[in-house]
Amino acid sequence: MIRNLTILLIIIIFSSCVPSKDLVYLQGDPVQKTEIHKINNEPYKLQISDVISINIKAPDEKLVALFKKTEGTSSSQQPTDGGYFSGYTVDNHGNIRLPYLGEINVLGFTTKEVRVKLEERLKGMFKNPDDVFVTVKLAGIKYTVIGEVANPGPKVIYQNQVSIIDAISNAGDISVTGNRKQIEIYRGYLNNDVEKFSIDLTSVDAFNSEIFYIKPNDIINVLPLKQKAWGTGTTGLSSLTTILSVFTLVTSTILLVRGL
Repeated sequence: MIRNLTILLIIIIFSSCVPSKDLVYLQGDPVQKTEIHKINNEPYKLQISDVISINIKAPDEKLVALFKKTEGTSSSQQPTDGGYFSGYTVDNHGNIRLPYLGEINVLGFTTKEVRVKLEERLKGMFKNPDDVFVTVKLAGIKYTVIGEVANPGPKVIYQNQVSIIDAISNAGDISVTGNRKQIEIYRGYLNNDVEKFSIDLTSVDAFNSEIFYIKPNDIINVLPLKQKAWGTGTTGLSSLTTILSVFTLVTSTILLVRGL
């Protein structure tokens, strides 16, 4: 009986540890640079609650100053927030409101298309419209991470483009018991549909995934490995400690029963 329990103990220890291949990111042959540039990263179409940064430049600085939005912004925020707190939020009707230009509908438009819209509206306000330069970009990408990460919850990265690697790193990385081979991403669309994607971050092929770059309001779900469900530990030592405790209890019980 004791011999059988010993064999069972050894089997459980080896099966309960997390293999190193399940913990290493981007395994495989390096991806050629020319292949990386082929990643499907279609321009994002603005949705409700998105925040965009608008910058207008022209020789007439006094006129440009009329369009600058400064409220809610401090000098300490500007280097890091990328315009997130001083940007323009898309309201529930899909509009943004600019000084002197009023409401402009941007729902479903790309930042490039919004730029063209603004340039058309500004033509009549400047003597030389060709000297007016408008820049429109996402002020930050807001997303949510749940599951097996160090710091789950809503996140904002003040960049115009964020990869899944950036997003997870910003959440404190995946725990040892997190499943890096099946990261789920839930993405909503303008028609209220929600699509579920999956990406394997242990493979270098992740670079070629259509969801390698996340979109605003994405939900990233990091599932647990089966080892966590078993509760046997994440390393050989922790598994051994847990199982030895159980083994000792079972052995003591058997010896006690035999002694009665």
